[in-house]
Amino acid sequence: MSASSENIERMRKFRKRFLDRDNELNEELADTSGGLDLEASLEAFETFTPEGAAPAGLSDEFNLESIIMRSGRPVLDVLNNETVLEFVEQSESKTWKARLESAADILEHAIKASGRINLQNHYLDWVGTGWLVARDIMVTNRHVAREFTMRDGEGFTFATDGARAVRANIDFLKEFDNPGARVFKLIDVLDVIDYPDMAFFRVEQTAGDGPLSDPILLSSTPSETQLAAVIGYPASDSRIPDFTLMEDIYGKRYNHKRVAPGSVTFVEEDRLLHDATTLGGNSGSVVLNLKTGEAFGLHYSGAFMTTNYAVRSDIVKEALERVQRGDSSAYEAERRRQNSRDVDGSSGAVPQPRLGDSNVVLQTPPQPIPGLGAQSVTFPLTVTVSLGAPGGANTTTYASAPLEPEPGSRQPPIPDPGDDDLIDENEEARPETYRNRMGFNAEFLGADKRTELPEVLLKKDLLRFEFDGVEMSELKYHNFSVVMNKPRRMCFFSAVNIDGAQAKMASRVGWKWDGRIPRTQQIMKECYGNPPKFSRGHMTRRNDPGWGSDTDAKLGNEDSMHVTNATPQMQAFNSPIWLELEDYALNNAIEDGMRVCVFTGPFFRNSDPVHFGVKIPVAFWKVIAFVHDRTRKLCSTGYRMDQTANLPSQEEFVFGAFTSSHTQQAAQVSVRSIEEEAAIDFGGLADLDPLGQQESVGGRRQAIPLLSKTQIRYL
Repeated sequence: MSASSENIERMRKFRKRFLDRDNELNEELADTSGGLDLEASLEAFETFTPEGAAPAGLSDEFNLESIIMRSGRPVLDVLNNETVLEFVEQSESKTWKARLESAADILEHAIKASGRINLQNHYLDWVGTGWLVARDIMVTNRHVAREFTMRDGEGFTFATDGARAVRANIDFLKEFDNPGARVFKLIDVLDVIDYPDMAFFRVEQTAGDGPLSDPILLSSTPSETQLAAVIGYPASDSRIPDFTLMEDIYGKRYNHKRVAPGSVTFVEEDRLLHDATTLGGNSGSVVLNLKTGEAFGLHYSGAFMTTNYAVRSDIVKEALERVQRGDSSAYEAERRRQNSRDVDGSSGAVPQPRLGDSNVVLQTPPQPIPGLGAQSVTFPLTVTVSLGAPGGANTTTYASAPLEPEPGSRQPPIPDPGDDDLIDENEEARPETYRNRMGFNAEFLGADKRTELPEVLLKKDLLRFEFDGVEMSELKYHNFSVVMNKPRRMCFFSAVNIDGAQAKMASRVGWKWDGRIPRTQQIMKECYGNPPKFSRGHMTRRNDPGWGSDTDAKLGNEDSMHVTNATPQMQAFNSPIWLELEDYALNNAIEDGMRVCVFTGPFFRNSDPVHFGVKIPVAFWKVIAFVHDRTRKLCSTGYRMDQTANLPSQEEFVFGAFTSSHTQQAAQVSVRSIEEEAAIDFGGLADLDPLGQQESVGGRRQAIPLLSKTQIRYL
């Protein structure tokens, strides 16, 4: 099926979902087809060949679906604080017109309280939508606020652009065909909450155009409804695969106030789902109940013509009350405490957000120090490893306040005290000593949630060996496995089962050979050593397989010191986020006994540079599989890190201080993109990660820069 027919099929499925829930709208649109045979049109398209002419039915079907979308999920203008009930040509919906007319007073009140957030002394003119939740308090999204705020001690303030502070205001008009404005300054950053995706600002109460409007009340009991609307400022997005449909629905008119009616389709523990038509500028919009005038949610994310997400209004209300009491800094800690427990099952102190809580892609986190964007919380691990990444132009490094690890949590790994002082070239166990090694367990997360070892697609490069009379390619160790690349003499990947609830620390031993394969297929020295040589970077971290009984933990730790589990990486670089990904997942997988499966490896390229006689990988990948706390389903996330900018240009180089332009960059990427670049097949995991799901329906391939763990997107 071509891209065009895929988009039409998506339109049909989305249309069916909202019409099946809305009998009144379904009846109105039942005869919209005008006799066009949809099935025949699609069949005609599927038999279309590039050499032939495009069937007329395809364009007819697209036009039909566009009309239904514009009628069933329209986007309407606002003028003088009133919804303009004029629909795009051929798509007027009598049902929605009647509903919106009945809710005219409710809509007018909410429209007056909703505005566009504008910036000065910033590279962006505006960043999203906000709305009044109290007499002089506005709410928006955290990822909107991060564009122009920074941490200041225990609180937040407005960021600076060089010597100038960024200034922000909210315009409660910014309508089409209306030159007027109702602009009020944002005068204080009250709180920016990492989870859920919320931020609160104090707004000046009176401006040149008079006092602020009345706030929108927050519902204490959000529920499903067919009568909802989103009020905000949608912005054009060229990344959307259904660009023509977007232009059709929005009439090529963006950046001004619009009303988009729809329904609240599902209410979850922390959020709700809705199907109103939204775009990027809608971040921070109110999801309004057209029956009562109360807010049901704070819109924060979504996929065009798929579904949208909002923070529940009762959660926004709880946060607002804390802000008004002046103890807003305790909000996030309390939420985390309520949703966690120590290893003994008791209530614990401030854990990280639970797995699956970080749902929004941050665009640019706070703190105006040169470098890559970040969240306002980093974690004080001092780990000497191995990885660097390109700095690149227009990147900024952000500093942030440390957070103490909570009592009873799995502690960070012990820093390795120097790889090259702990080697024993004569240390090699006899092959028979590995007979009790079971390796990676595919059923570690549950028999019904099997997570198989990835399949290497470059079969000719697989290192095969004979063990106990059986040919194999998997080197089984205690709680993890390694598969080797024969020509590169490094692992394709290392795969480990981690049980954080049973983790134990163990003393470090020296690096050793694996006696099951020839030493000529392993690298003990050559490129490794003191600067300017490389460090041995663990693929499976030393402490990850070290869990269970004292004997088991010791064995897992010692097995991780096989040179088969190492690749050359730059020395003297700390990369906390890369090392902390497993810990973050574990500390949040409380409901699952803190269990995750982690796959790590290098990307092998023909263009990799040669140093000290060894081709050095310039980039690395990681895939984490886990059972989602809330959905109880198997999920996965993928990550990538690059050390290109930090590699020497020649073997003889001066190893010295590195500037901020060499800051490492980790990014969340889709598992599917890792598959393609690494020539490895992860089976069903590629369909289970959030970025892969977006790509599968035509979304743009993303790489989300990470410096803070709370930027990770699990849904």
